[in-house]
Amino acid sequence: MAKGYWVSAYRTISDPEKLAAYNKLAGPAVRAAGGRTIVRGGRTIAHDSGIPERTVLVEFDTFEQAVAAHESAPYQEALAALSDGVERDFRIVEGID
Repeated sequence: MAKGYWVSAYRTISDPEKLAAYNKLAGPAVRAAGGRTIVRGGRTIAHDSGIPERTVLVEFDTFEQAVAAHESAPYQEALAALSDGVERDFRIVEGID
């Protein structure tokens, strides 16, 4: 069964305090749902239309697990805390094997 991934590419961070509140809630919610953070921030080189801002990659055992984690009550609470504090491109994608 193919793994599932959350891919978040941040365009702007307008409210670092909201991002900090989100991180405090999102980390435990992701781990409880079986997610493993592979990339969080760090060095970035952007090409083409990319923006060298924060990037996050989270791995789950299955695509379905990744979707369920996003829909979970604990993660929805984290999203509420984040609110309009950032602009990001968030995707749930299926791995190839």
